[in-house]
Amino acid sequence: MADRSLRGIRLGAQSLQSEEGVVFMERTQHTYHCAACDRDTTLTFAADAEAPQTWECRGCGGEALLKIDGGTVEVDHSGDKAARTHWDMLLERRTLPELEEILAERLEFVRARRGAGDEARAKSA
Repeated sequence: MADRSLRGIRLGAQSLQSEEGVVFMERTQHTYHCAACDRDTTLTFAADAEAPQTWECRGCGGEALLKIDGGTVEVDHSGDKAARTHWDMLLERRTLPELEEILAERLEFVRARRGAGDEARAKSA
């Protein structure tokens, strides 16, 4: 048995699949321009896919616009909503006087607890 060697392929080194009989989809390339960093990015899409009007710039993370006929498309941002913050959501549930009252209660609780800790330390010393 020592004179025989095991034969096979290396794991992960070669693919057992071939491109025989595979039909590739038609593709188109679209270019996006970022005005912030003046960078063009070319992406490949399927020919029947609709290219989005905006794409995230790979350089600065800004908004790159699709280039069509030498110019860029105009994107309408009038319907975009501003992101809601935690404060906005809190104001939907409570009024400012209610929030001030809750804050006063919590501050009183914290101060009382902190004061109790000082007294306990003074007694133990």
